[in-house]
Amino acid sequence: MALPIRDQLKYWGIAAAVLMVTLWFMGDVLLPFLLGGAIAYFLDPVADRLEKLGLSRAAATAIITITGVLVFVIMALLVIPTLVGQAINLFQSAPELATRFTSFITERFPSLSQEGSTLRTSITSMAETVQQFGVHFLETALASAASILSLIMLFVIVPVVSVYLLLDWDRMITKIDTLLPRDHAPTVRKLAAQIDQTLASFVRGMGTVCLILGTYYAIALMLVGLQFGLVVGFIAGVVTFIPYLGALIGGALAIGLALFQFWGDWVSIGMVAGIFALGQVIEGNVLTPRLVGGSVGLHPVWLLLALSVFGTLFGFVGMLVAVPVAASLGVVTRFAIEQYQSSLLYRGTEENDT
Repeated sequence: MALPIRDQLKYWGIAAAVLMVTLWFMGDVLLPFLLGGAIAYFLDPVADRLEKLGLSRAAATAIITITGVLVFVIMALLVIPTLVGQAINLFQSAPELATRFTSFITERFPSLSQEGSTLRTSITSMAETVQQFGVHFLETALASAASILSLIMLFVIVPVVSVYLLLDWDRMITKIDTLLPRDHAPTVRKLAAQIDQTLASFVRGMGTVCLILGTYYAIALMLVGLQFGLVVGFIAGVVTFIPYLGALIGGALAIGLALFQFWGDWVSIGMVAGIFALGQVIEGNVLTPRLVGGSVGLHPVWLLLALSVFGTLFGFVGMLVAVPVAASLGVVTRFAIEQYQSSLLYRGTEENDT
């Protein structure tokens, strides 16, 4: 005999509360394990495809691990130092850019930028704020990442956890399935499959789209000769998971920098604008339809709300779990609505009377 609904809600509520408390107090400790789990989840389809080609799970995991190490070494030697250097230079150049922007406004609209005017004061203040915040943020991040504990967590624990979870992923899922409540196992499997489909479409699909577009923007802008092109491409790629926001932010930043750097060279400015226009065409017509699909059930507003709430409550760990939680809540909410619409509470007694 199944437990009453009231008792089931109580037990599931206690489990959710324990999970929240654990994230609250042990977020920093759980960070490498959550990162490792996310990497393993992202790479599991690759391992499955290698298995279909005749490789064992261990061989597939070994190939993925070696490839990942090579990619990490290349990025650590070539990309990351350049990215950090450009980011620091961009923030430090904010006052100079503001001065050049003020001069540009002064030449064309003298009445708007007189000495002591609100516009001039606002631009100068904004530039100084950006410089102070950006440099402080980067220095704090680099100081934290340079600690021995952070290095161990990020460069040792995360790869080890990823390898072990990737190796045992299928067995782990099977084991979890055997622990499901028997009365609710079919429903839980159905909801889990829908959540996995949503996450697979969004996390894996959009993650790949962000990586491809970020790489494209960075390389194309650097080839054009735009200063800070790598940083702009990185920013545009990171926020691409929110539709149109990546191109909007990256395009505005790139075109703004291009106006200062290439003023008068309209061909170069047009090439910078064309890079983002082409990126939007590729994203909308090729990458997103092929890698993400039509609808994944994660509205951008819902996603931003989840990132904001969990990021505020649990920090960076909260942002990591925000997308899975948002996907899970979306699937569970749709399931609850379906149950409600098929119940007497929604349909009433009219159908029975007819």
